[in-house]
Amino acid sequence: MDDIKRILVVSRMTRYCRKAVHYGISLSQKYGAELYVVYVVYDPFNFGVWNLPIPSLEEEYKRTLKEAKRELDAIIDLEKKKGVAIKELIKEGKPTEEILKVVKEEDIDLIIMLAHEEGHLEHFLFGRSNEEIIRKMTCSILMVKKEPEPVTR
Repeated sequence: MDDIKRILVVSRMTRYCRKAVHYGISLSQKYGAELYVVYVVYDPFNFGVWNLPIPSLEEEYKRTLKEAKRELDAIIDLEKKKGVAIKELIKEGKPTEEILKVVKEEDIDLIIMLAHEEGHLEHFLFGRSNEEIIRKMTCSILMVKKEPEPVTR
């Protein structure tokens, strides 16, 4: 692991990404690596993926993004106050393309991302990119598994 100098955490700005961010912080401290957190804002409403006449869905999407970003910002700000250097990147576009660009531009050695794409709503809001990222990535990838939630009926 001595060759890991730059770590990138892929954040989808959902509550489950906190775990991936914590892994990134821990590993960057352990190995003295630079830590980057990338938020890829994939807006299906702007990219022509969906043409739905439901304004409330778009508003809910934007509200969800804001809330999740606020939660993750709180975690990152707390770590920065402790002296952890974290470079935040916000990209807009298709997740796989933007993540590949960041890996190349920042010479990333390790990506940390969620093993699961959370559900149908998240597929709609963020795109389905894990499989594509794994196939195209030029660096190592650490997949973080979230704990299964109880089934409610």
